[in-house]
Amino acid sequence: MQNEKLAKQLMKKSKTARYERFGHLLSLSALLLIMAIVLGIIVFVASKGLSTFSRDNVSVKEFFTGTIWNPGTKTPSGQQAVGALPMIVGSFLVTLLAAALATPFAIGTAVYMTEISPKRGAKILQPVTELLVGIPSVVYGFIGLSVVVPFVRSTFGGSGFGILSGTFVLFVMILPTIVSMTVDSLKGVPKYYRQASLALGATRWQTIWKVVLRAATPGILTAVVFGMARAFGEALAVQMVIGNAALMPHNLTSPASTLTSVLTAGMGNTVMGSLQNDALWSLALVLLVMSLFFNLLVHMIGRKGAFKK
Repeated sequence: MQNEKLAKQLMKKSKTARYERFGHLLSLSALLLIMAIVLGIIVFVASKGLSTFSRDNVSVKEFFTGTIWNPGTKTPSGQQAVGALPMIVGSFLVTLLAAALATPFAIGTAVYMTEISPKRGAKILQPVTELLVGIPSVVYGFIGLSVVVPFVRSTFGGSGFGILSGTFVLFVMILPTIVSMTVDSLKGVPKYYRQASLALGATRWQTIWKVVLRAATPGILTAVVFGMARAFGEALAVQMVIGNAALMPHNLTSPASTLTSVLTAGMGNTVMGSLQNDALWSLALVLLVMSLFFNLLVHMIGRKGAFKK
């Protein structure tokens, strides 16, 4: 009897084991829920976006190569006027230019905060960076409308609305994101990397350039991805300064539009199931695919940088 009782006690799960199993099931449920939500969003947007081609019989080639955007009307060639090329080009230009402009400033700021003057950087630059992150998009848009647009108009000519104004606004918006993540990446570089470089006779700047930044390259690229993701998906601030003209941008100072600006301006003014509404959902699908493409591209670059490190 005592042996059977002892065997039952040994086979009985402890309270800690039950808690661990509950935590495991809870984590698994949360993971499955997130996967289901993401998959549901992709399927929903894809089903809506593909209606333009399956139900409204719009040519895929005309949609991606056409330059006339006026759903509900037809082009001189008789095709539906749903050419999305101007918005795609505008989104690419604004995103890439903003990222190219913000990345050097972000890396320089992060290097100063971590390698040159950590104490001063923590006291001054860190609060400023956190403050910039918390500013709403509409505030950036109003500042761009009041300051950036007149500056571009007086300096470069034109109306002031266009790709260049959108680039300047997005530059300020994505800068704190890239800075904060780059700082974390530089802080993650082991201290003995720096000590070994200095012990071999390298100068401080050689250590930063050849050792620290090289080791932090995957993290810096990840920071750029997040910055590009915010720039690519930003709608309100860009809409206020870019001009909202669904035309091919001939230069950086001519009015243009992006996928997000057209979506926010037109989604509330269309009837569900109409060609105009389906065309906007197609733009949303393109926006989703392009965002995934940017993430995949920079992830591949990050893996390549980590391999060569």
